[in-house]
Amino acid sequence: MKKLFSLAVALMTVCVVSAQNELVTKFNDGAAAVSSKDFETAAKLFDEVIDQGIDSEDPTVLNCVATAKKYIPICYQNMGARAAAEGNFDKAAELLSTAADRAELYGETQTQTKAKMILAKVYQVQGGTAFNNKDYATAAEVFAKGYAADPRNTEMALNLAMSYCELGRYDEGMDIYNNIMAMNPDRYADAIAKATEMKALYTNNRVAKMQADKDYDGIIAMADKMITENPADALAYKLRLQAYSGKQDYDKVIELGEESAMAQQAEDEKSDIYFLIGAAYNAKYNASGNKDVAMKDKAIEALKKVVAGSNVEAAAKSVADLSK
Repeated sequence: MKKLFSLAVALMTVCVVSAQNELVTKFNDGAAAVSSKDFETAAKLFDEVIDQGIDSEDPTVLNCVATAKKYIPICYQNMGARAAAEGNFDKAAELLSTAADRAELYGETQTQTKAKMILAKVYQVQGGTAFNNKDYATAAEVFAKGYAADPRNTEMALNLAMSYCELGRYDEGMDIYNNIMAMNPDRYADAIAKATEMKALYTNNRVAKMQADKDYDGIIAMADKMITENPADALAYKLRLQAYSGKQDYDKVIELGEESAMAQQAEDEKSDIYFLIGAAYNAKYNASGNKDVAMKDKAIEALKKVVAGSNVEAAAKSVADLSK
């Protein structure tokens, strides 16, 4: 009986060793497939090593499992890059997404980041044709996937923001521009400058349409939102003050005027604000039947601060008329 028990233990040991050897062999075959750039076979073999060896207590097998986890995302990444090079972008996106997911699962952060960067570039190329053809709906749909994968791809982010704005989805476009403008200025200076330029362009375009419709309250609501998101947004302060001026709400222009002027960086923009303030005081002076001298004095004071930009001549004339 003792001999039979010993034989059974020996057979079990042989089976365990055989299983271990099989996994090691499978891992080595996977490594060989990687060397020969047969990434599909390698990924399949590495998956089997992980599934069959994950609960092993053998150090050699566990080392194979750990290494397989490291290389599976790389295999999918390479398969994805190959599919992209062949122009099969849908397949490339699928494989690169798998690479990123597996890298996240196995804690391979650097591989995950790289896979997402490549994935974003695939979406950038894929959406580029639609964007160039001004099919902004399709471009936005594709670019949004790329932006989710890699927000640091600023070229694509700028195209996504433009696509949103061209579709009239201004808030989404502005969010992208704001995100770019909040990036590291030492590394992304050009992108920040472009985002700032395009944000101003689309904001002005939107405001022009709202002004044509005399939707001053809409402009004010938009400007208030911009200021809430970025209290240093000089353009928002100017737009809001212009809207109150358009509404002829001169009390509000006067109330918000100095804050708006202080928000401006450029001298011509600051002068434009003081021109609005001076005009508001002047309107109130006229409304008093030219009897409220305090309003006249404040109008002159504000208008004398108009020293740059397109309103200098008009401000000087108003000061002269008020001083008679």
